[in-house]
Amino acid sequence: MTRICFIRHGETDWNLAKRIQGSTDIPLNETGRKQAEQCAAYLNAADYDVLIHSPLKRAKETAEIINAKLQLPMVEMTDFQERSFGDGEGKTYAEREKHPDGFPNQEERADFNKRVITAVEHVQQNYTDKRVLLVAHGAVINAILSVYSDGEIGSGKTTLLNACISNLHFEGDKWRIEDFNQVKHLS
Repeated sequence: MTRICFIRHGETDWNLAKRIQGSTDIPLNETGRKQAEQCAAYLNAADYDVLIHSPLKRAKETAEIINAKLQLPMVEMTDFQERSFGDGEGKTYAEREKHPDGFPNQEERADFNKRVITAVEHVQQNYTDKRVLLVAHGAVINAILSVYSDGEIGSGKTTLLNACISNLHFEGDKWRIEDFNQVKHLS
């Protein structure tokens, strides 16, 4: 059975300021680095076969901090990069409410969902019966949760915390959500 443990990247200054990051390449702040260290302390290398991460600094740095302890093979997958929010990047969440239909030049939700679900399918095909640790972004993980819960959780319904853990497994012919937004490992 293929398993994926998704970890949202640690905190950035833009997370703290409640700014939309999207594809803007923002690094972790000190709190984010500590959160990644707490993830590393919580996780056990024997439970995973590979660590996949988004190429954006905040996810890649989170993965590198975790992997300093776990020492897993690392793979970068651009399809797990955060959704582009176009002209909305850098704006606050309060400003987002003024644009209920989204910002100009943002990646369309249908295209974004297709990209990340196709990436999950590639993970399932390339790592069949493996245990995958995957560091990505809030919108990425929420899109996946939304699709595999038939909209019960995820995009528009679930606020994923920085450095949270969400677990899925492929059983039979479909992905099942074990848990999501777990933060017991954070102090």
